[in-house]
Amino acid sequence: MTLEKIHCAIESLKGHKVMIIGDLMLDHYMIGGVDRISPEAPVPVVRVESETSLLGGAGNVARNIASLGGEALLVATVGHDEAGDTLEELCNEAQLTTKLIRDPSRPTTKKTRIIASNQQVVRVDQELVRPLQDREFEELFKYLQSIINDFPVIILSDYGKGFICREFIDRFMDMIKECDRRPLVLVDPKTVNYDLYKNVDLLTPNTKEAGEGAGILVADRETVIRAGEALFERLDCKNLLITMGGDGMALFEGTESIRHIPTFARKVFDVTGAGDTVIATIALALSAGMDLLTACTLANYAAGVVVGQVGAATASSSDLNDAVDELPEPDVSIWKE
Repeated sequence: MTLEKIHCAIESLKGHKVMIIGDLMLDHYMIGGVDRISPEAPVPVVRVESETSLLGGAGNVARNIASLGGEALLVATVGHDEAGDTLEELCNEAQLTTKLIRDPSRPTTKKTRIIASNQQVVRVDQELVRPLQDREFEELFKYLQSIINDFPVIILSDYGKGFICREFIDRFMDMIKECDRRPLVLVDPKTVNYDLYKNVDLLTPNTKEAGEGAGILVADRETVIRAGEALFERLDCKNLLITMGGDGMALFEGTESIRHIPTFARKVFDVTGAGDTVIATIALALSAGMDLLTACTLANYAAGVVVGQVGAATASSSDLNDAVDELPEPDVSIWKE
């Protein structure tokens, strides 16, 4: 795969559509310093100096697609609360098209991280893990039915908050069978929900998630292959991408074709959100009509960009072009053919 081909692929991402359905959350950061211990308990007193809020979960996936020039539609649920209003504002700032279903019976999922002297002191989660109520569930599918044919690729972004459940999957898979052209379905999996993901087009677990789904410890090339074969047998998915951090990615196009894509990270500061970047880039590339290997190669460049930044970051088209220019041509190797 030449660098010229990769540059052309990056430019062709712009303007293509991807729908993201799943768990949206508000990532809230309180940042400050510590200069004393509380007299009430042996805990540090954090003096807050700044606060910031970011799109988390499925919102970060959508933000990555928009950053690359794609058109992202985010379908998710929020509560009737201040955090839900903040998420709606952040989606507008990121130029995302959204369908945010307001559920009065649940709070918006919010993760507050308290940071002192560049160290996370504690994380506070506010959430209610359960499926949508009947009325909101019907609202969701009425909306999906009206727009499903406009999207060639759909990401199910499952963070285990209950949005992606058995009832959702069964009805969703039945619905896409009736589409004029069945969309590709990509899933970033949650281990507890593995059995929901049967017959999807691409799963993107990391090595830990792949090992948990396969019931083995994944530590090297041999166990990556074994885990992948076990997941195919369990789920009958079409394709599988196991991300291996600094060791790159293993792409299974069925069980008989396995290729290894090396990592393109120049430096690693923070892996937060790298999985969101990977699935977002692949989805947008597939929407643009690329083959899966090219899509995964672009995703590896994008992941290499975001892990070199602190926090849940995104990669732009110019970031990818710069990374491609600074690195050698990717040396994709065959693990099985």
